[in-house]
Amino acid sequence: MHRPRTPAEAEVAEELAASRPSLVPRFTAELPGARAAVLTRLWRSLTYEPLPWVERRGPDRAALRLADGRWLSGPVPDPYATGGYVTAVDLDGVAHDDPAGLMAALRVPHGAAFARELGHSAASLALSRANQEPSAPEWPQGDREWEWERRVVDGHPFHPNCRSRLGFSVAEQLAYAPEHGPLVELGLLPVRAEECLVGGDWPDELRDGDRLLVPVHPWQAAHVLKPPGEGGLAGVLPARPLMSLRTLAVPGGPHVKTALSARLTSSVRDISVPSVTGAGVLSAFGQRVVERMDGLLHITRTLGAVTDGSPELAALLRESPQGFARAGERVVPVAALPATELPSSPAWLAEFARLALTAGLRLLELGVALEAHGQNLLVVLDAENAPVRLVYRDLADIRVSPARAARHGVDASGLPDRIRTDDVTALRRKLFGSLVAGALAGTAGSAAALRDALAPAVRRLPPGPDLAALCQEPLPAKALTLMRLSPGIPGDQWTTLRNPLV
Repeated sequence: MHRPRTPAEAEVAEELAASRPSLVPRFTAELPGARAAVLTRLWRSLTYEPLPWVERRGPDRAALRLADGRWLSGPVPDPYATGGYVTAVDLDGVAHDDPAGLMAALRVPHGAAFARELGHSAASLALSRANQEPSAPEWPQGDREWEWERRVVDGHPFHPNCRSRLGFSVAEQLAYAPEHGPLVELGLLPVRAEECLVGGDWPDELRDGDRLLVPVHPWQAAHVLKPPGEGGLAGVLPARPLMSLRTLAVPGGPHVKTALSARLTSSVRDISVPSVTGAGVLSAFGQRVVERMDGLLHITRTLGAVTDGSPELAALLRESPQGFARAGERVVPVAALPATELPSSPAWLAEFARLALTAGLRLLELGVALEAHGQNLLVVLDAENAPVRLVYRDLADIRVSPARAARHGVDASGLPDRIRTDDVTALRRKLFGSLVAGALAGTAGSAAALRDALAPAVRRLPPGPDLAALCQEPLPAKALTLMRLSPGIPGDQWTTLRNPLV
């Protein structure tokens, strides 16, 4: 019988015994596989990221010499493999099959805090896997779009903190996390209109006289916000959580992005005041750009945004990607594709890669680098499940080159300074790191499958300097573990992975 071995696993087991005792046996049975899944992601980081305490790597990266003289060895790494193929690594003669224990044994700066996150990631992943139906799921129908989101049970395909949800109790994970399939009641908090900043148009149905009704996530209400004033909440808005957990789909209505000040995967993600005030400008810019795409890609519009001037109380409304489906079509988040049979077909995967690269590179030429990972990018499938178009949601982290945009007559004025850059390296990192090393790699599941998808796809693309860089240079990827071990360094840090096309 498997037993919890880390403080996080023991904590989850104890809470689960109190809140859902029937899940305890399945939770403990899932622990070894969950540890391996997180260890696989961690091993990828250790073998490929520029960690300052890794002194030397062997030619196949299966052995690492650390700065303190110890050696760390494991399987030959596949930087594009998903799942849990790494079941143990060796640190100076001691086998480690637990990622939290391995990180603690490495004794590196900031490693203790990261070890705690890894332990929580493995424990939450075991909980997520334990609460799934054993039978194969059917394809969602009608307005049940949220069912696609709940199928991404393992979270981020390459981040060691793929399921870390520090600050969430077991009961809260079961009540709010998409893979558990809950219906969440967002509280509608009345705030006087003159006390709010509004971007775009705030809908009439979320107004009450001179007050705006701001959707509030129940976790945020319980842990961050002060209790509602004398009038209390003005009602609730039932919604289904999506992959990002803080964004929820209102049945038959828009998507609601809520402020949720908890650490999810790697960072605390609030909704900043500039994100609210600039939401309309950024959304309008996105619509102008996609008019040049001949229907190849659509961007969901931001319908309205509101904040009381703090990142702790804010909300954005976006149109649902499902509105871009025609009769007989389905819109599927790319991260959910591995839960279908489609990626197992090399021909289908190559056609999807061609579609995604065509759209991504055309937008890059126009000056827009998408953060096109599997959560933001969705694919429209026709009645035969062939990929025909793409939908992109959440423009907050794109990058825009004013110089490239100007060459094509695209007006990029008024955009936030933080997303504007003419640095070609930054632009290519944003797109290639998210789309190729992220969405396409996560869908393919291995370096060999990714190569087999990319090779026929790139032969059908028009030539250009961006495509040449994609085919000839190492692929950029975010250094996810380095970022967690560098708390004093803001922003993204990067590494490079071997290019399967080279």
